Amino acid sequence: MRRYVSKLTNWHLGFRNLNPLMVCVDCGSGSLSKICSFSSCCANLNEDSVKDNPVSDMLTDSFGRIHTYLRISLTERCNLRCQYCMPAEGVELTPAPKILTINEVVRLASLFVTSGVNKIRLTGGEPMIRKDIEDICLELSNLKGLKTLAMTTNGITLARKLPKLKECGLTALNISLDTLVPAKFEFMTRRKGLEKVKQSIDTALELGYNPVKVNCVVMRGFNDDEICDFVELTRDKPINIRFIEFMPFDGNVWNSKKLVSYSEMLDRVAKKFVSVKRLNDHPTETAKNFGIEGHVGTVSFITSMTEHFCAGCNRLRLLADGNFKVSLKDPLRNGADDMILREIISAAVKRKKAAHAGMFDLAKTANRPMVHIGG
Repeated sequence: MRRYVSKLTNWHLGFRNLNPLMVCVDCGSGSLSKICSFSSCCANLNEDSVKDNPVSDMLTDSFGRIHTYLRISLTERCNLRCQYCMPAEGVELTPAPKILTINEVVRLASLFVTSGVNKIRLTGGEPMIRKDIEDICLELSNLKGLKTLAMTTNGITLARKLPKLKECGLTALNISLDTLVPAKFEFMTRRKGLEKVKQSIDTALELGYNPVKVNCVVMRGFNDDEICDFVELTRDKPINIRFIEFMPFDGNVWNSKKLVSYSEMLDRVAKKFVSVKRLNDHPTETAKNFGIEGHVGTVSFITSMTEHFCAGCNRLRLLADGNFKVSLKDPLRNGADDMILREIISAAVKRKKAAHAGMFDLAKTANRPMVHIGG
């Protein structure tokens, strides 16, 4: 028999709209009825993992999903102009005074970590553009309870700064690279820089990052002929190649003909390489992971479009302008204390949807460019 308590939701800028939601005290799932029904609810979770999980109700959504992973976009600016991320004419960027400062980033991150988040990923734009990136890493890595501080970067300026970043507590890396061909790289990013990215990958390996994750967005007619070339990078080095299905964002001219599905990519890999074996994935893992006999590294597929992984989602996203589906920057700058901020965060988490739209509906939906959302 599930036990429920009434919880006030929809805090915004410190004001309450009394909208009672019945919340299961066993798993945190919410319902206007009194029955948990979502597949990720406590009825289907391992009882010991629920009992032992220190995550507060603030990070549990209305479907019982527990969120321990926070992605923080540090900037909307980028030193590349990748075609799937930004239109050629660029996008209107949020003025610098409206971007979260280091102190604001750390204060908000602290609220999440003390509530149960144990992994933070820094994104952008390009996070390396922040002049205070080393200080941000140092402050965040010192938060008690944080186990992993990761970064997703295009790698253009990473190599020379990475030794210091590692000293400041950066523990994991994803480096974006969509082609191994210089001319294609310049065409896709509208900039030069392939050798700098490759140097950053080598530097990360030399510094002991294991694995070094390489994100590759696969697009038919552009780089789908390089899939097996990327897999070859895993033969002798602890590299995890992560093939990502092409997703629609404002300005990237998405269409289904450009999409190379997970099943098609896997088929190409399996035809070229023997003994491609599925690895055991964590329930909250976004990728489908594979090992290849004789290879040091691994290969993964992010199937956002053809096989979404929303049921096990444990990720939250804080944008560079402080948006968390609702503004956290405004109440923060208006003097809200931690209790009010936690209530706003909790209400936003409770409003998280069960899943994103289907592939074609998503393509028709108005969306921010990727540089605004955070990669």
